[in-house]
Amino acid sequence: MQTEPQLRTVRCADADGGHDTAYWQWGPNSAPHVVVCVHGLTRTGRDFDALAQALVARVGAGVRVICPDVVGRGQSDWLKNPEGYGFPQYVGDMLALLQQLAQDGPMAQLDWVGTSMGGLIGMLVAGSPQLPLPMPIRRLVLNDVGPTIEWSSLARIGSYLGKTGMFNSLDEATGYLKTIQAGFGQHTDAQWRALSTHMVRPLPEGGLTLHYDPDIALPFKRNTPEQAQAAEAAIWQVYEAITAQTLLIRGAQSDLLSPATAQRMGEVGPKARLQVFENVGHAPTLLTPEQTTPVLNFLLE
Repeated sequence: MQTEPQLRTVRCADADGGHDTAYWQWGPNSAPHVVVCVHGLTRTGRDFDALAQALVARVGAGVRVICPDVVGRGQSDWLKNPEGYGFPQYVGDMLALLQQLAQDGPMAQLDWVGTSMGGLIGMLVAGSPQLPLPMPIRRLVLNDVGPTIEWSSLARIGSYLGKTGMFNSLDEATGYLKTIQAGFGQHTDAQWRALSTHMVRPLPEGGLTLHYDPDIALPFKRNTPEQAQAAEAAIWQVYEAITAQTLLIRGAQSDLLSPATAQRMGEVGPKARLQVFENVGHAPTLLTPEQTTPVLNFLLE
């Protein structure tokens, strides 16, 4: 069984000459079933290691699982102009990635799994029929995110966003990540370490820091409740245009995705089926079989 993914890059356009977006590939280019998994705001594509390994174990050489590091995170380049950190750039980068994947090998099925920010990117890709996709998204998994995001949750995220810190050890960094990401729920020490290993990078002067550009916080922190409300109306329109079969995952204690938003998502547009995970907030990590199995069953049924 494949235990480590291949690290690859795709060249993406921006206003300052372009950048490389890194992505982690599980499975061969020849696999016709492509599953793209996109992480949350400050995370990396390695968040999906457990899900990717489970998919490859079940399907074998018939599936390619693609887990990008969104620009400014992980192994991807940082933007020269931080004003570019936003959904137009992220969607454009994902289109470039999908086009490269279609050139690499046959694509007979295209599915998307998105956690938080990655789910919003997925909604924009799946619900914008004018975009030049190599093929429509067939199945869409939205992990603890919807068109309406609770303002209190954005304020909580804004309180730590951009503070990449300096840590003397991986254990110290893991302890900090456990604090700011308590919504992930209960995990063993080994699981927290797995969730933290790819979230840090070494500093030239020694020690470790979080593996993202702190400037991703600049556009985020200028967001106002009025701007968020306007964006929400636009994203509901996009959501209602989605034709992919959709699975919505919600952490029972989520402060980002409310029960009312989840209910509405089951009634309009793709009429998402809802899967609630108990004893977790924002967001389920898809690390354990009890969380990965419903996703696998949905993607492969």
